[in-house]
Parts: sequence; C-alpha cells; structure tokens
Amino acid sequence: MTSCLSAAGGSRCHTGQREPLSDVVAGKVASHPCYSQNGHHRYARMHLPVAPACNLQCNYCNRKFDCSNESRPGVSSSLLTPEQAVAKVRHVAAAIPQLSVVGIAGPGDPLANIQRTFTTLEMVREQLPDLKLCLSTNGLMLPDAVERLVNVGVDHVTVTINTLDADIAAQIYAWLWLDGERYSGREAGEILIARQLEGVRRLTANGVLVKINSVLIPGINDGALSDVSRELRASGAFIHNIMPLIARPEHGTVFGLNGQPEPDARMIAKVRERCGEVMPQMTHCHQCRADAIGMLGEDRSQQFALTPVEESPQPWLPTLYRRAQLHASIATHGESEEPDACLVAVASRRGDAIDCHFGHADRFRIYSLSAAGAVLVNERFTPKFCQGSDNCEPQDSDARMTAVLDLLADVKAVFCARIGYAPWQKLEARGIQPCVDHAWQPVNEALTGWWQLWRKNAPSDPASQGVA
Repeated sequence: MTSCLSAAGGSRCHTGQREPLSDVVAGKVASHPCYSQNGHHRYARMHLPVAPACNLQCNYCNRKFDCSNESRPGVSSSLLTPEQAVAKVRHVAAAIPQLSVVGIAGPGDPLANIQRTFTTLEMVREQLPDLKLCLSTNGLMLPDAVERLVNVGVDHVTVTINTLDADIAAQIYAWLWLDGERYSGREAGEILIARQLEGVRRLTANGVLVKINSVLIPGINDGALSDVSRELRASGAFIHNIMPLIARPEHGTVFGLNGQPEPDARMIAKVRERCGEVMPQMTHCHQCRADAIGMLGEDRSQQFALTPVEESPQPWLPTLYRRAQLHASIATHGESEEPDACLVAVASRRGDAIDCHFGHADRFRIYSLSAAGAVLVNERFTPKFCQGSDNCEPQDSDARMTAVLDLLADVKAVFCARIGYAPWQKLEARGIQPCVDHAWQPVNEALTGWWQLWRKNAPSDPASQGVA
C-alpha cells in the first residue's frame, strides 16, 4: 500500500512531483489527523493539559488568557494531574471511538514539566495500549528527552522552530531558562536553535516522525522560513506547518500590545509555496488549544467534564476491540466489514518486514486484510514476554502471556520471525494461527499471500469474525 498523502506527505523531486511515501511512513501518518490531509476529518485527537510550566518566553504567547470558544495554542480551561488525564482519556475514547491520537501540547512546554509529562505518557501507554502518543515542544529540552520518548512509544513529535537565525530569534523570544540559568538576546537564540536541531536529528535517527511548526511573523521571520524548511528537511523532518501569528491586543502578548501585524492570506500562501519547494506543507492546521478534543476544526473539550479517577477502572479491552473494528472500517472504506475480511497482528521492529521474535515484541502492528489490501489499523503496545534469550522464562510468564493473548484476542493470526512452543500452543488454543513461514519477508507481501489462502476457508457468518 504505497501512498501519496497530498499536502501531508511525500517529498518533491526535481520534477516538482510528489514522491510516494514508504509503506511504514504512510501507515504512521494515515490515522494521525495532524499529519494527514486525508485523515483529519476521519480521526480524532485529544490534547492533555498536564504541563503548566514553560522554559521559553515567546513574544506571541500568553497562557493566562482563556476563552472556551477560541482555538489558539497554549490555551486551556483547566490543568489536569496525570491520573485525571488518563481517566479522561478512557472516557473520551469510549465516547469518541474515532480517537486515534493522544498528545501533550501544554499549556506550557511538556519537556519543561518532565515528570508530569512522562508519568502521563507512561500511564496512557499502559492502560490504553492502542492509542498513538505524540508531543509538541519548543525543543529546548528535546536532546535530553529523545531516548525516553522513544522508549514510551511516542512516534510523532512536533517542534516549534520559528527561525535558524539567532538575531531573528532575539526578536521573537524574551528569554529562555536552561540548567538554572536565564538567557536572553542573541545568546538565547543560539542556544535554542542548536538544541532544536540536535533534538530533531536524534528523533529522526530513531524513526520518529517530526513535524515542524513555525509562526509566521511579518517583517521578522517571513523571509527566513524557507531556510527552516530546507535545513529541517535535511535533518529528516517530515512536514512543515506554517501558522499565522495571532496578535490581538486583548490577548495581552508582547506582539499583541506593541501592534505587531498579523500576516494576511496572501502572505501565508506565498511563504507556504516557497517553503513547499523543499518540504511538504501542512495546510489544514486549526492551531488547536492545549485541551482540544475531537476532529480538527471542532473542539468538544467543553462536553467532557473532569472525570473522576477510578480506583478500579473498567476493563479497556472490549473498547479496544470495538475501536479496532471501527478504525479498520474507516481505513478500508468499509471493506473490513465483509465476511472474508479479518484482523491480524505482526511483530516487526522496522515495520516493513516480519523480523521480530514473538517473545521480544514490545508492540504488535494490527492489520486489516480485505479486498482493500493489507491496511495498517493501529499498533498495540505490550510488555515483552521475554526480556532476555530466546529460552527465557520470566517469573510472571503466565501473567505476561495472558496479557498478550488478551491483547490479541480479536485477530486471526500472528506473524513473527520466531515463536516458542508454549506460546504457539496457547495462541492456537485461542483460535489464533501462529505464522512463522513468512519470517523476514516484506509485511504487505506476506499478509496478502496469507489472506488469499485464508479467505477460501473463512466463515460465512460475519458475526463470527468479531470478538464475543
């Protein structure tokens, strides 16, 4: 399934045409509304306002102002603890099954609130293993956080980079705070830019998709954003989102109070066109609040009151199975609802080949197999059954195995490079076919071939395709 995702994917070659995305990248972006032009009206996102502090003072930002009807970064009606945030995610995911992404974008900077941010991410990953995790940051603390972000399964990160010129940065930022010291002027700009670039390079080297946000500020950085596109594209960034400055006097920002003009539609289009020559441009951004909930272009955050933290939360797996069926239907345009369609799981490190031992997998990629082809639905994260050698047997092996089997209860087959005899038997006892004959083969090729054989014996009763 090679895909070209309009303005949200591909890159321009020398002919000016979009080059198609790889299957791995296409699968990652397809259900992320902020990265996919085609996905933003089909999937929902949720921002968790758990990060109040900030280590960088931007002249276009004032987090104290809040209007529930306004869509503006840094705005939130409330601040949640990690426990409250996870309880709310569970509630929203059940009420809005199209939810695919949970992110932290403020109201300050997530990486200036390192403990609150990672506690929240780790709890969401543990309790809701099928949701994408993403993060939005100014990038100042990014180099120090990349390893933890990768380990917790964050695979989409947005970094706000407004310039690569330290003198221009001095006009945009009042000060930054790093390692107990406050910096301003050109010195602050040099520190920030160097750390932003280093962070982006480390993320992309680890396979994380990076979106660059830039605030277009007339007369300050409007002529410098093509340099941002060029340099960050070379560093592996995926897409560039150029957002118009919001500088209203009533917001109380430095730019709002000193009369800094906002860009008009013509300037925005011109800068995006120029930057689009070197990096794909995002044009469907709605500059979301730090507590936004729902599809892009809508905000349902006011519909969801603070959810009480439950001492014994309701089981999540039934909701996970229902959401998988819906997301498969969305991704395949309804083909997954046919009697000969099914879901399968793949253990893969890289995403493009079946290259992971069953016991070493920390996530399983869930595919829908149907007339639409092999279509990635989502990923489900799980603790590794085996932490060491192929023959390891952890003390809590029964509990680990039960957790993995429960997570995969709605699939018809599991594809992996190798699998032990005991897990093989337990999968078969659950009616799940272990498949190792396709080890090291390309995922799509293997799955398509297997489905062609499986569908000949597929049950004719559609109800038998689901989970009881």
